[in-house]
Amino acid sequence: MHLRTTITGIVALTSLAAAAGVGYAIGQDSDPTGTAPPPRIALANADLTTTGSCDALLQSYVDRGVEQVGAYGWVGDMRIFSSQEGDVSMPLSSSAAGVERSMPSTSRTTSDESGTNVQEAGVDEADVVKVAGSLLLRMRDGELLAHDVSGAAPRLLSTTTIADSRTTNQPLDPGGELLLVGGRAVVFGSTDTGTTITTVDLSDPSSPSIVDVTRVSGRATAARLTGDVVRVVVQTDLPQLDFSSPSGALGELRSRLHNRSLVRATTLADWLPTIEGQPAVDCDDVAVPTDTDLALGTTTVLALDPASPSLRTATAVATDSDTAYFSTDRFYLAAGQPAWWGPWSECIDCGTGSPQEPSGTTPIFAFALDGMEASYVASGEVEGTIADRWSMDAVGGSLRIAVGPSATTGTSNSVITLREDGSALVEEGRVDDLGVGEVIQSVRWFDDLAIVVTFRQTDPLYAIDLTNAAAPVLLGELKIPGYSDYLHPLGEHRLIGLGQDATSDGLVQGAQAALFDVTDLTDPRQIDVVRYDPGTWAGAGSDPRQFTWLPDQRVALAVVNGSTAKGMTGWVSVLSLADGRMSNRMVEVEHGEDVYDVRLVPLSSGRVALVTGSDVSFLAL
Repeated sequence: MHLRTTITGIVALTSLAAAAGVGYAIGQDSDPTGTAPPPRIALANADLTTTGSCDALLQSYVDRGVEQVGAYGWVGDMRIFSSQEGDVSMPLSSSAAGVERSMPSTSRTTSDESGTNVQEAGVDEADVVKVAGSLLLRMRDGELLAHDVSGAAPRLLSTTTIADSRTTNQPLDPGGELLLVGGRAVVFGSTDTGTTITTVDLSDPSSPSIVDVTRVSGRATAARLTGDVVRVVVQTDLPQLDFSSPSGALGELRSRLHNRSLVRATTLADWLPTIEGQPAVDCDDVAVPTDTDLALGTTTVLALDPASPSLRTATAVATDSDTAYFSTDRFYLAAGQPAWWGPWSECIDCGTGSPQEPSGTTPIFAFALDGMEASYVASGEVEGTIADRWSMDAVGGSLRIAVGPSATTGTSNSVITLREDGSALVEEGRVDDLGVGEVIQSVRWFDDLAIVVTFRQTDPLYAIDLTNAAAPVLLGELKIPGYSDYLHPLGEHRLIGLGQDATSDGLVQGAQAALFDVTDLTDPRQIDVVRYDPGTWAGAGSDPRQFTWLPDQRVALAVVNGSTAKGMTGWVSVLSLADGRMSNRMVEVEHGEDVYDVRLVPLSSGRVALVTGSDVSFLAL
């Protein structure tokens, strides 16, 4: 089975305006004789279904929408975002005593030739800066700047205005960011009505040319590059309707009835993304969850080849979720759940702003990636909450997930392994009771190891052996004040954590960098700490792209932000490692909102490009 739609710039699609009563028409529900054609897709199992027609798809959205609208409009439209860490390369010693099995090891790495610190090796991520040899590209204020970094100082080659794009400080929104593939840049920009995807030919970097501009309704929440294929995850939120509010006698009843009538009058153009005003996905290629309690909305994965940007494919699931994880051959979507149940007037404690708890079970849908195609292959669920994409990892046919507390699981955290069994994702193994009463701050995945950090008052660091996915084992733990919300390997036996220093009772003090010795996973140790001024924070905690490791020089570069008399200020912390210690040198580099776009980019020459809001220079190490 696969769900996908091929879209080209010359395909004749029925216009939205002509689709009276539906507002979205594509494909054909029957042939000229009135006989319905055979279904184009067969879903892997009953967790997702297709409706068979555009009319039925619209009705499924309306039915769910009517249940989620009240006297004031959409009920409990709440979303919570967080950011953690991902992937690691850290071969480990087998000399640890008291462990009967061989110690886990890995050869995975998160370095990327484009200069971005990524979650998954082989899956590049959109960023404000990309490099290819001596060419450095960066986005600034809606412009694509090309620099030659081969000389004594960076030299500006060209400036290309990207229409309808702007920079953003939100890590999960790739607005004003780019990917670089095959001599072309693909730039993602945010607009008031959606997202622009601009393809720029760089065969002559001194004179780039824009070859395609695609405007997509909806917000882009992720952009990934695997091979030569760019994939963009687009969220289509609940329709913005002219809802009324209660007034007068029977006000709530009248308002609720009016608002529900607005939902019943919606068209598919209100629920699904469009490209240049035309449908972005075929009705037959929108999978509808059979669990009607999942968050209402649409998550669409658009795939394109920058060499032919007008050729695209699209796959969609009728649920809203920002938790999407890509490996080199899989896409996993963790479906969201509303933070409320039933109409607003019936919601417990809604008057105090406290929504009811969700069920605590998270459905997961798995898609196989092959070229530009995405095929739905399996689904399952886990008990617990999944904070973000960094909580998921796939290797060797096993999906591993770090889950937090929920109404079902109580107050502890767990690491769960899943495997594909036919069309089902089934639980294979788990480790429970990690950081009872605490919150997961960061997760780092190895081929056969997980490092999990939780925090409430102290910073427990857990080492979990995943060599046998059916029987994961907690090897050791370390409890210290503060916490690390970004982790990175520094060779075979060292791990650095960027986060917050804290008192013994959990009061945060300021940013810190902690060096860990993980030679013996049964007894991980903190061997050095660099503490920064009060009121500072490590940028890598919310955006791992603000950390760079230079293994040849044994130097870690971390952006540290804080508030000073000059306003928001960003520094580069140059951490040099020797003999199990860290020495620190601070370089003030930026002020204002531009601190979020500071990047430290390793170049093929061995130098490091320092990219700030207004300049590109070389950092003196």
